[in-house]
Amino acid sequence: QVQLVESGGGLVQPGGSLRLSCEASGSLRYLAIGWFRQAPGKEREAVSCIVNVDSSTYYRDSLKGRFTISRDTAKNTVYLQMTSLQSEDAAVYYCAAASQGWRITRQTWGEVNAYDSWGQGTQVTVSS
Repeated sequence: QVQLVESGGGLVQPGGSLRLSCEASGSLRYLAIGWFRQAPGKEREAVSCIVNVDSSTYYRDSLKGRFTISRDTAKNTVYLQMTSLQSEDAAVYYCAAASQGWRITRQTWGEVNAYDSWGQGTQVTVSS
């Protein structure tokens, strides 16, 4: 299984931006990488996903236009650029890998069970 390490979380003021990184221990080539988040007392929810085989990207509808997923294949790293952050964006953000990334579809990208490796999470706090 691929190992994932997230970084880039921290404290940001409302309206600010952060870029999260998810570094994989191996090639991204056949993977799909998803970002999820979980706030205290709430269920883990899907944020975005990139399928590296065909470069498909998916976003939670409510986050379109504010969050952007991208990758650097040379660094085996996927990024999540977050802008116009608000208090409701505060959560622990996790990245996850689906080893058979080509199986990820528009219907399945947001399902926790579609992924078989998870990072440890990085905290995002939005506060003035």
